[in-house]
Amino acid sequence: MRTTRERIILPSIDNVPAEYWRRLSRKKIFFGHQSVGYNIIDGIKDIMQEHPEIELNIVETNKAADFDHPVFAHATVGTNTRPLSKITAFEQIMSDGIGDKVDIAFFKFCYIDIMDDSNPRAIFDKYADTLAQLKTRYPHVQFLHVTAPVRSTPRQTKRKLKHLAKALLGRPTTLHRNAKRQQYNALLRKSYAGTEPLFNLARAECVNPQGFMLYALKNGQQVFFMAPQYTYDSGHLNRLGRKKVAEQLLITLAEAAGRQ
Repeated sequence: MRTTRERIILPSIDNVPAEYWRRLSRKKIFFGHQSVGYNIIDGIKDIMQEHPEIELNIVETNKAADFDHPVFAHATVGTNTRPLSKITAFEQIMSDGIGDKVDIAFFKFCYIDIMDDSNPRAIFDKYADTLAQLKTRYPHVQFLHVTAPVRSTPRQTKRKLKHLAKALLGRPTTLHRNAKRQQYNALLRKSYAGTEPLFNLARAECVNPQGFMLYALKNGQQVFFMAPQYTYDSGHLNRLGRKKVAEQLLITLAEAAGRQ
């Protein structure tokens, strides 16, 4: 595994204007997710304990009745390994009344939604078509786009050996799967970066504590990996990882709220 030679300077939560936090606290937000999303919610709570200026009413709900006041609502959407089900579930939640009330809405895929046999273009096309329809139906809503998370390589010796054996046998490994996830993320960034709010979750995962991007080479191309310091099982976020990712999400949300 290699690291990029130039340090990556991610935005700092300390540089967000206080007015942006005040505006964010007045928003009605919905976040759809699965298990990594719970890691991120825990990370947000960690950060709120350290930054009292961030005041969010975090509630697990997808009921429209809970959006009559400012809230950071979150709930599970769809089924893991079935990315299209998550797109459909998010659309249904918006249609069930939340779309008429919410200010900011978004959902994320899990790393397990994009695997060896996945078609990143088909997943993206379904996502883009659905979001275009939702933006037409709910023009007052800011829809935040989120890159798919990636995985780290195994740290335990037994898992490392298994991973190496797969590679030697030509079987799909984390490298192949992260390359697929990277294809989806490239499509997302090409379509929305710079024009609509976008949270680059994968980038936050791949910049290690020293500030360098972690990658391997596949056919001469860089394929990025989650820094192993951020995970306890190569995919889910530990305490350090969840705070790192949550900080970048909060900054993205604060900037979106600040521009409204």
